[in-house]
Amino acid sequence: MNKTAAETRAFLNEFIPLVEHANNIDIVIAPPFTSIYAAAGLVANSSIHLAAQNMYYEEKGAYTGEIAPSMLTDAGCSHVIIGHSERRQYFKETDDIINRKTKIARKHDLKVIFCIGESLDEREAGKTFDVLNREILEGLKDVPSEGIIVAYEPIWAIGTGKTATTEQAQDAHHYIRERLAALYGAAADEIRILYGGSVTPDNIDALMNCADVDGALVGGASLKADSFSRIVKFKTNL
Repeated sequence: MNKTAAETRAFLNEFIPLVEHANNIDIVIAPPFTSIYAAAGLVANSSIHLAAQNMYYEEKGAYTGEIAPSMLTDAGCSHVIIGHSERRQYFKETDDIINRKTKIARKHDLKVIFCIGESLDEREAGKTFDVLNREILEGLKDVPSEGIIVAYEPIWAIGTGKTATTEQAQDAHHYIRERLAALYGAAADEIRILYGGSVTPDNIDALMNCADVDGALVGGASLKADSFSRIVKFKTNL
């Protein structure tokens, strides 16, 4: 819940020139609903894609305060984030709700950034893989692999300043890749797995050197053009 329409325009006017030469990198930004139109006008002639932070699982109707998938595509979105830990935590979204949202998003050709991750209590209880397995199987039930991007966001590392070690991130991503392979077979090789959890310019290089980390879901560090552009232009083979 950051950036008015005016602030979004100011951010993009600064950010777009900083990443215009970032070749072979897919950049997706997800402003709040009220700033999507403002962003769409500025990214239209760039390589940046536009996402919404959430949506509802019905086409239209008496669902006051909700946003339909067709409204997102009409506004210029190509992606939508579904199942973010904050939606699960604060708004009590279940795996079934997330599954329904994912299905209708794909029906409207929206690419889904599908978020999964464990809490600190679950990690300390040794339940990380159990949680990830459940969220994958129930959240992606009857959902084809096409258009799915998975984001692993350990809840204990979001906005806390704590970051999973590269070993913890790699272990979780490797497990997720195995579960996706069990679900989709060879098609799972085309699914990107992003890491999200206090990603910063200081840790992005090490994270992106993990074999099974394909990208990042960036939170607070994406609010400033200079820090976000440094993350986009990460360095590998350190």
